[in-house]
Amino acid sequence: MSRIGKRPIDIPGKVTIAIDGQAVTVKGPKGELSRVLPSEVAIVQEGETILVTRQDESRAARQRHGLCRTLVANMVEGVSQGFQRRLEIQGVGYRAQVQGRNLVLNVGYSKPVELEPPTGIQVAVENNTNVVVSGIDKEVVGNTAARIRAVRPPEPYKGKGIRYAGEAVRRKVGKAGKK
Repeated sequence: MSRIGKRPIDIPGKVTIAIDGQAVTVKGPKGELSRVLPSEVAIVQEGETILVTRQDESRAARQRHGLCRTLVANMVEGVSQGFQRRLEIQGVGYRAQVQGRNLVLNVGYSKPVELEPPTGIQVAVENNTNVVVSGIDKEVVGNTAARIRAVRPPEPYKGKGIRYAGEAVRRKVGKAGKK
């Protein structure tokens, strides 16, 4: 039995949820999210909580039970509080700035790299080296942060590049360190 799937989801005061068959729509102070859940799970609202249950004990239903509960919980948290990912840029001369909606990265290439965030995602830059990606959809926020990091991932010899805040990069000893 899925431990995650059994846990009920509490609904905050300002959040409303509409369940139409397998379609779930969550509205809150930050926005609105909707998603269609697979037919192997059922979603029921009981007062101020939501329960996600399995339709049967098939393998597919067991696999999707905890996933669907987490997806709905992330929707509720996103429309009430929002999500954000922080990135750090390390390297001499490496910096970022926002021009309009686009993020412009100067990270050692011959030309600046310009990235346009998806709709519903805000990108902010602090101190030219800290990038904050925020929005209400956890999946889109994480994918946008991963796309930014992929422009120049941290390299293991000097540690230069774009990394998540708090990410530990394993360092390697260079040629001079071998003996």
